[in-house]
Amino acid sequence: MRRRLINSTLAVVLVVIAVFGVSLVIVETRTIENSAQESVESEALRLLSIVDGRLIGGESVTPKVLSEQITTDRYARITIPGQSAPLEIGKRPSGGVIAAEETGAQGVKIRVEESHGTVGREIGRTLLIILSVALLAIVAAVILAVRQAHRLVAPLTDLAETAERLGSGDPRPRHRRYGVPELDRVADVLDASAERIARMLTAERRLAADASHQLRTPLTALSMRLEEITVTDEPEMVKEEATIALAQVERLTDVVQRLLTNSRDPRSGSAVAFDLDEVVKQQIEEWRPACRGDNRAIVRSGKKGLRAVGTPGAVAQVLATLIENSLMHGGGTVALRTRVTGNQAVVEVLDEGPGVPADLGARVFERTVSGRNSTGLGLAVARDLAEADGGRLELLQQQPPIFALFLSREAESHSGT
Repeated sequence: MRRRLINSTLAVVLVVIAVFGVSLVIVETRTIENSAQESVESEALRLLSIVDGRLIGGESVTPKVLSEQITTDRYARITIPGQSAPLEIGKRPSGGVIAAEETGAQGVKIRVEESHGTVGREIGRTLLIILSVALLAIVAAVILAVRQAHRLVAPLTDLAETAERLGSGDPRPRHRRYGVPELDRVADVLDASAERIARMLTAERRLAADASHQLRTPLTALSMRLEEITVTDEPEMVKEEATIALAQVERLTDVVQRLLTNSRDPRSGSAVAFDLDEVVKQQIEEWRPACRGDNRAIVRSGKKGLRAVGTPGAVAQVLATLIENSLMHGGGTVALRTRVTGNQAVVEVLDEGPGVPADLGARVFERTVSGRNSTGLGLAVARDLAEADGGRLELLQQQPPIFALFLSREAESHSGT
């Protein structure tokens, strides 16, 4: 493209120089020839007036006197009536000449000639000047064409590299502008595309991380139920455990759907009024085997009969995350306590462990912030799930730890208490 821009610019310049140069050469040639003709005629008239003047005054007319009056390199022949031979001044040119003849009142005839070669040399000098100016114009055009080509090609090359980086998976915007409106517009579009791709990649990575973490808990609970089925021979126990396992599969499906929905729009919750006691009871039943296997207890206390507004599957997942967090990092009995504050229903999860380290504090909900070999995703995802339903998840106390899930209460339930 660089060569094409330079060639097109030079082609335009050469056409302009050719058109105006040829026209200028024609005009200057005619001007020089006309000027030489007028000069010769003027000289013939001047010599005629000198000769007539001397003849009227009775003075002699000699070649020596007239040679001082004629321009060098010109030839003059003067014919005076009564003289046998004409007077000749200078050397008569050969070849083509520019000539002028004048006749005076005394019958004097004067012919002045100048070699056309003198005019040709003048025309040659003029052509040389015109050619030099044309060459300078071509050189200037080449320099300007190269600079303009670089000014246009360099940004295009840079934009091509940006597009190649986007295609190779590097979505960082470059924020470069080039002073050319059209190219700057392309750069704006590429930067906007880079930002969109970066957001999409971040969302995909976040979904993968959240899914791997959030699916681990229900899969672990499901695995424990299946283990219970394998070690018992009682049909009633098998039926009961299978029923619970099927319920866990449904909740697992809900978790997957919830993760996919949050990956598209974190605020797209499908909150409904539900019985909070049922969700708390279901979580206690699911986690009791794990607590028993760790020689720990899980209990429930507080106000009962609460109805909250939210997504039951999401609330169950938040409570599961808090219970798992207590089993991993806490100690003693795991307690779920329900209460009412204002128009909100609160579920608190606490244990008798050492609590949240002082250096973490509220940062415990940030992604990648973790303690004691955990991934740092569980509490962050749990808070996202709570906020998607209009609730909130908070750390009320660090030692011993108390995590609280705040949910809006159902309007009818609130008015009846």
